[in-house]
Amino acid sequence: MRTKLLLLSLFFAGIASAQTIELELFASDFESPTEIVNAGDDRLFVVEQSGHIRVLNADGTVNDNDFLDVSSLISFTGERGLLGLAFHPNYAANGYFYIDYTNTDGSTVIARYSKSEMDNNTANPASAVVMLTVEQPFENHNGGCLRFGPDGYLYIAMGDGGSGGDPGNRAQNLDLLLGKILRLDVDAAAPYIPTTNPFVNVDGADEIWAYGLRNPWKFSFDENGDLWIADVGQGAVEEINKMPATTAGVNYGWKCYEGDQEFDTSQCSDIGVYTGPTAQYLHAGSSRCSITGGYVYHGTNYPNFSGKYFFADFCTSEIGYVGSDNILSWAGTFEGGFTTFGEDSSGELYIAGGNGNVYKITDTAAGLNEFANSPFAVYPNPANNQVFISSKEGMGGGSASIANISGQVVLEQYIDGNNSEIDTSKLQGGVYVLSIDTPEAKFSRKLIIR
Repeated sequence: MRTKLLLLSLFFAGIASAQTIELELFASDFESPTEIVNAGDDRLFVVEQSGHIRVLNADGTVNDNDFLDVSSLISFTGERGLLGLAFHPNYAANGYFYIDYTNTDGSTVIARYSKSEMDNNTANPASAVVMLTVEQPFENHNGGCLRFGPDGYLYIAMGDGGSGGDPGNRAQNLDLLLGKILRLDVDAAAPYIPTTNPFVNVDGADEIWAYGLRNPWKFSFDENGDLWIADVGQGAVEEINKMPATTAGVNYGWKCYEGDQEFDTSQCSDIGVYTGPTAQYLHAGSSRCSITGGYVYHGTNYPNFSGKYFFADFCTSEIGYVGSDNILSWAGTFEGGFTTFGEDSSGELYIAGGNGNVYKITDTAAGLNEFANSPFAVYPNPANNQVFISSKEGMGGGSASIANISGQVVLEQYIDGNNSEIDTSKLQGGVYVLSIDTPEAKFSRKLIIR
């Protein structure tokens, strides 16, 4: 029942922060970044609202040439512009990727492009295939996020069409594509409709997968196949929805409800047809105003992050998370007016916003930078069969030991003052602590074994 969910969410909003995070500057000088995605390799692709997609390399450098420039096709104002990017699951073979933008008429366009045959770092601007166009009645609430689901279909976030309070009740209107999550089979022929979409052969638009959303600015899928939707609230509640990706036709309740609170029930059905949020937070008593959704962490560098869904508030630049118990917590306040999260091919997380910077999200309680100012370099980390230790300052020899998370030493050996190799091939995959003990000092750090 929604009444019960409301009481829980009020309790969740008061939970104290337990996760310690830090933002590490990775790259800068981007113009209004709206998306950061990977194509299955070590590059990141940063989408700028002005119509540019730029290549961000693993070492933090940015290519001089755009991957794609569609600035002449878009309207770049307010919430309009180039908003979404997704690479086909088989991008390495077919070179297809998909963008979401508002055109010069203000309509949402979903288009497919292909990478250049001559250069992996550029796209072919003449390869565009428009797959869907949706008229927008107002300038705001365009959605724009694109993600491929575990089923291989392309999911599309559409806002309710804008203004305030959804004056046309579009999010509840199944004949309209606004206020919805859409699902397309991009490998089929136009109009790209999966036969298992919930409103195929019944009343409602065939493209719809879920509805009753105000402005689902960002959504993502986790490793379990769950769909996480961060829906921007009207003026009181920011909500996070989670459902199995296989659950079709979910009605998330807008504009009947904003989060768990009644908003306008004059045209609403019985309460039982609406699905309440998994977690939410309130504006009251704070400057919080607009949620930016992120990802459930599934990287290896920061085990404390594992299974947590990260999000941010645009107005306060606070970063929060929802744990496996669905409790919402705040991890800290930063600077940046965050508009998007990113995820690299290893599952590590990034965040960017209005200041044009892209940051790595790191764990200050168990990070990988403890040796940054030490006289030793340790690599690779994460490791497979070998770990190398080299002295930066020609220090004398000592011992190196590796302990499991219970504190039991599972490997110990002598290291010299130059370069040493540790055989880790017999260690099971997991998190360990590597300690180096020399006559000069002692050092410890986290070590990931894959």
